[in-house]
Amino acid sequence: MALTAHWFLPTTGDSRHVVGGGHGSTPGTAGTDRPPSIAYLGQIARSAEQLGFTGALTPTGAWCEDAWLTTAMLTRETERLKYLVAFRPGQLSPTLAAQMATSYQNQSGGRLLLNVVTGGESAEQRAYGDFLDKAGRYARTEEFLSVTGRLWRGEQVDHRGAHLRVEAARLTRLPEPVPEVYFGGSSPEAAEVAARHADVYLTWGEPPAMVAEKIRHVRELAARHGRTPRFGIRLHVITRDTAQAAWAEADRLLAGMDPARIAETQAALARSESEGQRRMRLRHGRIL
Repeated sequence: MALTAHWFLPTTGDSRHVVGGGHGSTPGTAGTDRPPSIAYLGQIARSAEQLGFTGALTPTGAWCEDAWLTTAMLTRETERLKYLVAFRPGQLSPTLAAQMATSYQNQSGGRLLLNVVTGGESAEQRAYGDFLDKAGRYARTEEFLSVTGRLWRGEQVDHRGAHLRVEAARLTRLPEPVPEVYFGGSSPEAAEVAARHADVYLTWGEPPAMVAEKIRHVRELAARHGRTPRFGIRLHVITRDTAQAAWAEADRLLAGMDPARIAETQAALARSESEGQRRMRLRHGRIL
């Protein structure tokens, strides 16, 4: 089984301390230590490329720089590194997204990967003009990926669904290759969408037994559609030359956290609609 490793681009800013943001929590000020300029992100991207990483994940949300625009600029800073661009289907028409992805893929030499984020926070979605509930968002994502997939296959698409409608949609150019779709989510709705459309199903770091159960479930659902997705896991790691040095760094990071800020963040995360976040919170304060 071949393994690939991806890095992460800190498009909210960087620091030697913990940088927050996402899933209902408010980002801290630590990210301002190293603003997410193209010059700084370019250093990270080039280092990741030189060290053999396949690609780099770039997040999406109001708390970070736009992933499409930022990574498009970074393609000129690197030669081989792929960019796993996170985006939310509700913010783009499927035809425009398919066209944008095609341009990106062909202009970058095939270095686009797509991380489709349905959105787990209704409050954040409403800020972008999206007022669907969670179930509605997943239903729309399924329609969205059905349309984009057909467009990338060169079809002319007429689609009238519960959430999306296009008429005589067609691309004059096709992506080479078609960008792979990465998709995560721990809810039943997410597993169904992943089974139909994901090339790679992603999970956050959880105990091995919990991850194994999710993989088994998605694999079985995908098999019903004649599909065999690959699987990936997202982890935050602390690496040093020795385990002692790594634990010392972990202790330093923990010592720099304000207990009041921890409580505030946990309260914010408790309001999250994300099933994956709920599963992560169950592990809070526990050793895997």
